Amino acid sequence: MYFAVNSKQKHKKYERKKKIKRGLSEREEKVLSLITESNISSVSEISKILGVSSVTIRNDLNSLADKGLIIRTHGGASPAFHPGVTERQRLRVEEKNRIAKKAASLVNDGDAIMVEAGTTSSLIVKYLLGKRDIQLVSTSTLILPFVRVNPGIHLTLVGGEFRPSTESLVGPIALSELSRFFVRLAFVGTDGFSIEGGLTTYLVEGAEVVKMMSSRAERTILVADSSKYGRRGFVHVLDIGEIDELITDSGLDRGIVRELEGMGIKVYIV
Repeated sequence: MYFAVNSKQKHKKYERKKKIKRGLSEREEKVLSLITESNISSVSEISKILGVSSVTIRNDLNSLADKGLIIRTHGGASPAFHPGVTERQRLRVEEKNRIAKKAASLVNDGDAIMVEAGTTSSLIVKYLLGKRDIQLVSTSTLILPFVRVNPGIHLTLVGGEFRPSTESLVGPIALSELSRFFVRLAFVGTDGFSIEGGLTTYLVEGAEVVKMMSSRAERTILVADSSKYGRRGFVHVLDIGEIDELITDSGLDRGIVRELEGMGIKVYIV
């Protein structure tokens, strides 16, 4: 009996920790699930299901909208993006925002940069507020809400085929248009990375976009939380030595950090 109870308590603690890592409260998780999975969108319906006041639900919706997970509508909310994108946005929220904030700090006034599609890389644009005269080239539609409120950004959104599952523009047209630009910094993401396997992804067309961005930039900066280390996607993107800098969180093993630094890669831990 003791072991069963103890195991249950550990499981509850694990679940609580998991929610903290996502950056959402337990009720926010439930609200988001109702909107994205059950198509329940009105404040009154959500309030009734969860047994809390409409004021409380409105506050939760505002919080979720601030995190970019939903779009507020009159009397309720709707999913901001494809369910797959929304699910990735819910994971490791705090880490992704710290990584994005650090990445934005590397951008100077008057810079030309590229930002690849991804739930971490797109947040970089959020933290460019206050920077002036930034030339931004991107394949990501996730960045649009942040660009709209920032007069200091001059956005070139390349053409191509739209992929809702990644909120990205890909294909021959995207590659052709990217090849026309030269930038100082290219911020790229990954589905997995390691010293041996380099950067990998599950989308072939996404790999081609990252390769092109890297070839058009003076420096290539990988933005990836530590959970991505050791994962391997379907397609090889770049060798690890082809990136110049890595911004990640403190979950990455210190031995791996030292190895990367020994290869000449500048590593920022946030």
